[in-house]
Amino acid sequence: MNSFGMKLRFSTFGESHGKAIGCLLDGVPAGLIIDEAYIQSELDRRKPGKSEFETARKEADIVEILSGVFEGKSTGTPIAMIIFNTNQKSKDYTNIKDVFRPGHADFTYFHKYGIRDYRGGGRSSARETAARVAAGAIAKLMLGELGISVKSGICEIAGIQAKVYDYSGAKKSIIYALDADVEEAQKEAILKAKKEHDSVGGVSRVLIEGVPVGLGQPLYYKLDAVLADAMMGLNAVKAVEIGDGVLSARSFGSANNDAIRSDGFETNHSGGILGGISNGDDIVLNVYFKPTPSIFKEQHTVTTTNEEVDFSLKGRHDPCVAIRGTVVCESMAALVIADMLLLNMGSNMQGLSKYYK
Repeated sequence: MNSFGMKLRFSTFGESHGKAIGCLLDGVPAGLIIDEAYIQSELDRRKPGKSEFETARKEADIVEILSGVFEGKSTGTPIAMIIFNTNQKSKDYTNIKDVFRPGHADFTYFHKYGIRDYRGGGRSSARETAARVAAGAIAKLMLGELGISVKSGICEIAGIQAKVYDYSGAKKSIIYALDADVEEAQKEAILKAKKEHDSVGGVSRVLIEGVPVGLGQPLYYKLDAVLADAMMGLNAVKAVEIGDGVLSARSFGSANNDAIRSDGFETNHSGGILGGISNGDDIVLNVYFKPTPSIFKEQHTVTTTNEEVDFSLKGRHDPCVAIRGTVVCESMAALVIADMLLLNMGSNMQGLSKYYK
């Protein structure tokens, strides 16, 4: 499957070392002001090569809108966007043409399809997520019209955890750190792993503010389930928590329940979602990224003919994929919320009457 969403549906195309990547976003209401500079700024946040904490691959990631926009506004027809690849080094991957990289999708893609694009992982490469950010930027423009915001930042790297969550500060941080007090330690952990030809994992924290009560389609399209689906569909993500997450399993009901008062909830252990439906509180997610599997240490593996070999990887890779990954988490969260808003419009007769009468 290369598509996601129900009312707001997007499909992506392209490979890491192909000519281009892109997306088709269908379901955007007509009349939305399409701020192309904003869309580009979102891609700039995710693009590679900005610092020593990321891959050295430099891509301008210039997005072009091909359809669905006229005189600066959406027309209600599918919006197609394309991003041309300009800095591939396919020769870096010739030594793994017949070798499976540990931790990558090489092994599973080959055994599923009988063929794989070994140049940077092809379709399984995180390069594809640039198209998701382009689509997510338009979703954010929609949400902005309704007073809903999506923010994120890095709350943990190599086990070094944030104690405070400053989303404004994260935007100014080169590694999107939420806690300035531990940022230097997190940076040092990344550079240490990089120097040792290794990598580290990290955790992105996503905050969605201004969400109304009622988003989510029980029983089989619950808001928390779809958010988790969106995040687990990202490269290197191995776990997702809503609200307190795993800590809830270690708590008592008396402590975990969010007491309700006339002015709202006293606490937010639920992460803003009850019964798969938004409760009007902030929605909070933690998204866990494994260490980048592309490392330069010698590793044991097998070839496509099942011969055991030792090999060393070449190329340009992120020492901590969570850094750029947090921007993609934001984009996917925005797409989910925008989709749920459109789905919710017909959930009761009052809503239909308000629109059609």
